[in-house]
Amino acid sequence: MRKILIIGAGKSASYLIKYLLNKSEKENLLIIVGDVNFSNAKKLIGDHENAQAIMLDVFNKQSREQAIQNADIVVSMLPARFHIEVAKDCISFNKNMVTASYVSEEMQNLDRAAKEKGLVFMNEIGVDPGLDHMSAMHIIDRIRDAGGKMILFESFTGGLVAPESDNNLWNYKFTWNPRNVVVAGQGGAAKFLQEGTYKYIPYNRLFRRTEFLDVEGYGRFEGYANRDSLKYQSAYGLEHVKTLYRGTMRRVGFSRAWNMFVQLGITDDSYTIDDSENMSYRDFINAFLPYSPTDSVELKFRHALKIDQDDIVWDKLMELDIFSNKKMVELKRATPAQILQKILEDSWTLEDHEKDMIVMYHKFGYELDGKKHQIDSTMVTLGEDKVYTSMSKTVGLPVAIATLAILNEQIVTPGVQIPINKEVYEPILKELESYGIVFTENEVPYLGYNPLNV
Repeated sequence: MRKILIIGAGKSASYLIKYLLNKSEKENLLIIVGDVNFSNAKKLIGDHENAQAIMLDVFNKQSREQAIQNADIVVSMLPARFHIEVAKDCISFNKNMVTASYVSEEMQNLDRAAKEKGLVFMNEIGVDPGLDHMSAMHIIDRIRDAGGKMILFESFTGGLVAPESDNNLWNYKFTWNPRNVVVAGQGGAAKFLQEGTYKYIPYNRLFRRTEFLDVEGYGRFEGYANRDSLKYQSAYGLEHVKTLYRGTMRRVGFSRAWNMFVQLGITDDSYTIDDSENMSYRDFINAFLPYSPTDSVELKFRHALKIDQDDIVWDKLMELDIFSNKKMVELKRATPAQILQKILEDSWTLEDHEKDMIVMYHKFGYELDGKKHQIDSTMVTLGEDKVYTSMSKTVGLPVAIATLAILNEQIVTPGVQIPINKEVYEPILKELESYGIVFTENEVPYLGYNPLNV
């Protein structure tokens, strides 16, 4: 049997494993799932006869090398920072590799070695990055093939809660790594292009500069800028485009409320709080407010951040129970961001029966035959439950389809790469449609931006 090694059995692995198990008999596959937590791996494969769970610590060189050497292809579902040791082993043992993570500098440095050995190292083949690349290039290439010239590209993705499970004032629950949500946007100003002008949004203003987006059947959303919208400008062949913007989607009102945390300073992950394990949630919030012998923590908070008592933002903050004297942080030497994450997980964790939702929205502006045109493309996918989420589906299925295509030598171009070539994205997008991951296109009047307001 052909052996597929999956390293990591976290939240995004459920659909990946399910897909490959369903294909295992026809494709003669043995799915080996390795995780430092053996029970996680075992739970996802059940009693399937074409699957094997193993205890695999990626930091144990001997067991890692043995598992990789024994495989025909390797899928790393580990956190991005752990991919590189797996990748080096794949070079050593001549194994193709697939990940859903961004291409790091260390991974890119393996490109030459991978090409010399004829190995495919497919990265960024999840949802964002991944599905965004493929769905964007599908339309961009089509516009170019018809003789069009791209002048605008905007792309937004949101991992959100499904409407039927949307039961809090924030209209949000965690559907992926909570830490990434808490520290989103940090590490430098957001950078993008608007009508040929470079624009920058510093972190302290990021959540107050949003764009509205309407998705038919699902209402209105807002988008805030990703840190570097120009990261894929060259890869997409958009060197001469006038507007290039990539962002994250939330329900309207989320960003204004989240900005309160930013302004207070409790999204900071750069230092630790003394005696944090003995703090109540109220103590934690009070640590960032000025002393007053008479004013309550709530009053100081509202005054410091200029929030009216009848403002919906205040209701959202109260809903999180951040002023509780009874709930304790219980984290030693924690950063503000780590404590905020714990507080949010109390309220924003999906229940077993609840569903999540992935929303993607692209805007393509182009010139053709002397006229300006615009295509808006949207995709909405709902999860089944807490395990088989839309996040797992839109990450895991592209990874699984690409893995099998590489194994079957349908994707053969060697080197460290992302899925922006027709060889990769055309068959994957077509197969994803059979799983309900479908993009709806609409031609709309080209709006662009008013040059006077750039």
